[in-house]
Amino acid sequence: QDQLVESGGGLVQAGDSLLLSCAASGGTFFAMGWFRQAPGKEREFVAAIIWSHDTTAYADSVKGRCTISGDMSKKAVHLRMNTLKPEDAAVDYCAERKRPVVGGPRSPLEYDVWGQGTQVTVSA
Repeated sequence: QDQLVESGGGLVQAGDSLLLSCAASGGTFFAMGWFRQAPGKEREFVAAIIWSHDTTAYADSVKGRCTISGDMSKKAVHLRMNTLKPEDAAVDYCAERKRPVVGGPRSPLEYDVWGQGTQVTVSA
């Protein structure tokens, strides 16, 4: 069973930056993504990297502010988020797809393994 461990969350002020990191173990993965979920909200897509295609994807809400990167050999991905806003406050989850990517990376249903999440709190 693969495990994902997120880190980098915390309490920041609006306008600050955070670097979220995710370390994976357990074998081959085809894509890794970041999702966030605020209390009472649906889990929403933030960004993903599709290793096999060497492509990335971003939610419209974070385009221009976020950069996803990774090192496949280390089974690690990172999400740099700049200019944080109060609406970015959420639990951020790292997710892994262990099957070839067919339907795209934006749905949480596409992912097979999830981390425990890391809390991001943004004060105004």
